[in-house]
Amino acid sequence: MVHDRTLTALQLAQHLRVGRALLQTIAGEIPAQPVEAFGLTFPNVLGIAAGFDKDVRVTRGLGLLGFGHVEVGTLTPKPQEGNAKPRIFRLPEDGAIINRMGFPNGGVITAVSRLHTLSQQKGETIVGVSLGKQKATLLEDAPLDYMQVMRAVYKTADYLAVNISSPNTPGLRDLQGGDYLGHLLRTLRVENEVLAKRHGLKKRPLLVKIAPDLTWQELDGILDTVLNVGIDGIIATNTTLSRQGLHSPRQEETGGLSGRPLRDLSNGIIRYIVQHTEGRVPVIGVGGVQTAADVQAKLDAGAVLVQLYTGLIYTGPGLAGSILRDLSKN
Repeated sequence: MVHDRTLTALQLAQHLRVGRALLQTIAGEIPAQPVEAFGLTFPNVLGIAAGFDKDVRVTRGLGLLGFGHVEVGTLTPKPQEGNAKPRIFRLPEDGAIINRMGFPNGGVITAVSRLHTLSQQKGETIVGVSLGKQKATLLEDAPLDYMQVMRAVYKTADYLAVNISSPNTPGLRDLQGGDYLGHLLRTLRVENEVLAKRHGLKKRPLLVKIAPDLTWQELDGILDTVLNVGIDGIIATNTTLSRQGLHSPRQEETGGLSGRPLRDLSNGIIRYIVQHTEGRVPVIGVGGVQTAADVQAKLDAGAVLVQLYTGLIYTGPGLAGSILRDLSKN
């Protein structure tokens, strides 16, 4: 798989002096553009979305390529194979990817040792951890899974992202509504306070990643819960189940769609969140980012930070540096 080969190359490069120099050469000059968000100082506005570095294998390398933050995972309490292969499909005619990964990862215990090592050498790069539940875990038991991952990574994560919106884990998106969401987020908020006190640390910013396929009424319900519980921010958005406007014959594959077709949908949701919360809920914008103009559109919609993934697959490792230099000219 191309993704696995890319991770292997990045992993090798980040551990060798000549490799690190090569990654910095590929990135080029990265303008100093720090951003204050969630009580943290991000080196720049651009990050890599969860799903690229699922097992904390190449976070340092991604930082060397210019990304100001890396969201690792999604991690689950135990190792998980994910869905059957093939499970990633390119749609080059649409600048998109369909994936039905299903949270494959080596489990949080494997990731913890890597996070600890990373915390000693990552430099300025902010590391977020995407928290998930085991595929087989019942929805009513989901808070236990999220708490288990949260406890394991708490000391080494800069922020925590609650992934309740992947379309590839059966029933997961049901956590976005009704009594499930309020119970889950209240549980994690209390656990955040407990862990901060236990470890003598500041509370970790707690964010929620939402789907782009919500109705406005459903989104209103999420926003009410986020405000009432006191969650620190929203990541908007995950992949979409929509296939509107696609041209590729691969469009019939099941899974979540990312890339260019998601751009405007994501921007509209970001704008709605910012307007309807009067800016009280900071947003990380994700979806369809491949150029500096795409990043700027999300910032103009009200996002405080921006993430990408599919754009890196299509454009290559120099993308972060290119975007950040273009943004510095504005």
